[in-house]
Amino acid sequence: MFYWVCKYILIGPLLRLLFRPQVEGIENLPEDGAAILAGNHLSFSDSIFLPLVCKRKIVFLAKSDYFDTPGFKGWLTKLFFSGVGQVPVDRSGGKASEAALRTGLRILGAGDLLGIYPEGTRSRDGRIYRGRTGVGHLALTAGCPVVPVGLQGTEDIQPVGASRPRRAKVTVR
Repeated sequence: MFYWVCKYILIGPLLRLLFRPQVEGIENLPEDGAAILAGNHLSFSDSIFLPLVCKRKIVFLAKSDYFDTPGFKGWLTKLFFSGVGQVPVDRSGGKASEAALRTGLRILGAGDLLGIYPEGTRSRDGRIYRGRTGVGHLALTAGCPVVPVGLQGTEDIQPVGASRPRRAKVTVR
């Protein structure tokens, strides 16, 4: 429920007003059933703008650091990510990778949208890096479509290392 409150009451209206994100190709998103949204990852704000422009809830596989950072700030971060329904994933490889794939399959098995960044991390220089094979494995195993997503401008809103967001044009394709 916190997901929808953030999207339509707390955060969404302000973001729509300040940034006026443009959307192209939203008709390619299935209206129901499982699908994988595979996007490029330029900024922390990618995971904010993509759900902002989609009607359906998107569950992201989020790095576990967002859920286990110590201190008050870590507690608030965990509370937010848990509240909006994001799922922690250990990215250390091996059995952790298998667990992440099982989690993704569980989400897809429930008929939900799964947001994933095939590169496995944010691009530090704006280039698209080699993707990992998890998206293909998930799509083939779950029998669901992959919807490629291109985000532009989010790296200008919150560049790597920036403490505060800046105004910029955002496009989600």
